[in-house]
Amino acid sequence: MKTDILVQQLVDSYGNWVQGECENRQGGTGRMTRELYPYDTMFSPIQVNRLTLKNRVVMAPMGNLQMAEESGRPNDKMLQYFFARAAGGVGLLTTGLIPISHGIDPSVTEPRNRSYFPRIDGTRTNYAGWRDLAQGVHARGSRIFIQLTPGLGRVGAPTCLVNEYKVPVSASLNPNFYIPEVPCVPLTDIALGRIIKNGGQAAIDAMTMGLDGVYLHGHEGYLLDQMTSRAFNRRKAGKYADWQRFGIDLVKNIRQRCGPNFPIMYRIDLSLALNETYGQRMNTVKSLKHFQNGRSIQDTLDYMENLVKAGVDLFDVDLGCYDNWWLPHPPAGMPAGCFLDVSRVAKEYFAAKDIKSNAGVPVPIVAVGKLGYPDIAERALREGRCDMIMLGRPVLADPDWCNKAYAGEVEKIRPCIGCQEGCVNEFVEGGHPQCAVNARTGFEDVMPAVPEKAEKPKRIGVVGGGPAGLNFALTAAQRGHKVEILEKTGRLGGKVVPGSVPLVKFDFANYLDWLRREAEAEPNITIKLNTLADSAYLKEQGYDAVVFSNGTREGTPPIQGIDKVPYVQATELLVKPELLGDAKRIVIVGGGVVGCETAYWLAYEKNCQVSVVEMLPNFMEGACTANRGHLIHYMEKAGVRLINCAKVMRFDTNLVYIERNISDGVPDPYNTWQPLLPKNIPNPLAKKLGSDAYLDQLSADLVVLAMGGRADERPFLDAQSQRVAPEIYNIGDSFHAGRVLEANRAAYSLACRI
Repeated sequence: MKTDILVQQLVDSYGNWVQGECENRQGGTGRMTRELYPYDTMFSPIQVNRLTLKNRVVMAPMGNLQMAEESGRPNDKMLQYFFARAAGGVGLLTTGLIPISHGIDPSVTEPRNRSYFPRIDGTRTNYAGWRDLAQGVHARGSRIFIQLTPGLGRVGAPTCLVNEYKVPVSASLNPNFYIPEVPCVPLTDIALGRIIKNGGQAAIDAMTMGLDGVYLHGHEGYLLDQMTSRAFNRRKAGKYADWQRFGIDLVKNIRQRCGPNFPIMYRIDLSLALNETYGQRMNTVKSLKHFQNGRSIQDTLDYMENLVKAGVDLFDVDLGCYDNWWLPHPPAGMPAGCFLDVSRVAKEYFAAKDIKSNAGVPVPIVAVGKLGYPDIAERALREGRCDMIMLGRPVLADPDWCNKAYAGEVEKIRPCIGCQEGCVNEFVEGGHPQCAVNARTGFEDVMPAVPEKAEKPKRIGVVGGGPAGLNFALTAAQRGHKVEILEKTGRLGGKVVPGSVPLVKFDFANYLDWLRREAEAEPNITIKLNTLADSAYLKEQGYDAVVFSNGTREGTPPIQGIDKVPYVQATELLVKPELLGDAKRIVIVGGGVVGCETAYWLAYEKNCQVSVVEMLPNFMEGACTANRGHLIHYMEKAGVRLINCAKVMRFDTNLVYIERNISDGVPDPYNTWQPLLPKNIPNPLAKKLGSDAYLDQLSADLVVLAMGGRADERPFLDAQSQRVAPEIYNIGDSFHAGRVLEANRAAYSLACRI
């Protein structure tokens, strides 16, 4: 099994990076500092083919699913989403993927030829949306490329098998990513030729509609990557048995149709990193064992050189694919600037060989991967690790990222928290791109950039200083209301406080700092800490309105013998790590996000032996695939014992007794190469969970309870009955225990209408 030394080093480092010197640097934490201001390199122009970009910031292709009419025509939601980032100063925008294989790859098309993707093919009625998009972006001083994908192939949802009785496709006979028992059949050379022809037509249509370039989606295991990697393309005959040819032919066709001056960008993974990620599992896991022969670094560099000869002008380079999804979608736990060594390899190769584009100019290399920290991004450019930087989630969190960085107002940039719940998980579940920390993202078409002033300013009491309360207060105060935040503890932040303690949650810590700064700087906000706001207190204040955002309540489970073991709530332990004492053997009860993040922290930062017990078949159900996969993979590396389908029966001195299901249907808790399906998508081929069980015991110096909290509506309901104010509202976790995404969404909605 072949591996690349650099790729192996990088993959290994993405778990234990917290154990070294890691503060505010590439491969460590990222902070919103301004030590290198002014960012002269970032905000200098650069040439791509004949096109000059005003700065070196590229908006990543944050998939615009469900942001178009069912015909595929871009609608106002999609237009306003991009206009906000163009107005925010981004030099080059890129759309999400636009398939050019409708009618060929059945996974990209909905029944009756409808589409959840925007489309530029099929009908002239779609063109107007693209013209409006290009013109609006240009009017705001930015440029935009359309991202084209030959298809999804094996990473497309296999619902086409049920809805259309059509088998998914791929480069060779490959297992479907979502349901590996479903085979994906090889596309014929004729079908592939049609995709190439469609690509040329889509590119010339885009050029005619006024878009500035085309961007080919050739990474993370999509169909173009499947055709151009021997891991997926194991064809023995035909012209596309040559793994480079499909990509090169596609580029040549676009160049022939569009002429020499239309920029072509290509997104590529330097390596799938599958062998480096899974090691010997590549020989034992049925859905992985055929994928061992991926491109080496040298293979990829050679292919990139040939793509330039065919007509490519610009590359962005990363690592990984769907089967190790946390690599191409680096979550909160991945370090800042995680792929800068990847872009450096490509840049040095092109420089050493003096590779120029067909236009006779250098081929810029764009770095990707957690670069939303201005100092880290600027340093990467100054040190020559890349020519441009790509920001996806940071400009969803704050569309004015560029304008604020250019002005030196780094502390005002709203940080991304890396949760991927709005930007990725939302459309996986059937929605459209959103953002957990920016309630307006994806709703720019219906929410004004600046909420209108309140007709009648009110005096509002906010019970609870967590993300819901703080975000409500900020927007309401900006509208002219006088807001008092009533926080029962001595710190603002609510559950963000314990959530930001592990080093891998540095993005959460950045967000907490931002929330506090913004609230403290707002003249219409008064903060009252250590204030227990019961109904009597609230009634005395004479507020015009009271908003409850007091969060969840946690309880101690009524399990036999709980008094015989030292125990602590996970959220309390994170805030008070001294409660760990000398304990080394830790049993965590509850394998949700909090339980697993706590386990990761205890294993890597506190050198503990950790076991996590979860009743459900899967750990972290509902979490984004990338975040979930990253934590599980590296918990296994650290020796964390994950026990699913298990129930705690009783405790005894230094012992936890659990009932474990040991039937064949119990999922492998360390499976990160296959995602959890949304609850409304049944898998008829999944193994059934049996009932065979036995009693097991775990040694424990300390038991950590991470069983989740319940919405605490009691203060709201009591205040309602006591009529403490003319208007009473309940938002955030005290209404429905959820995530920052739901808390912010409710907070912003209420603050705009109160």
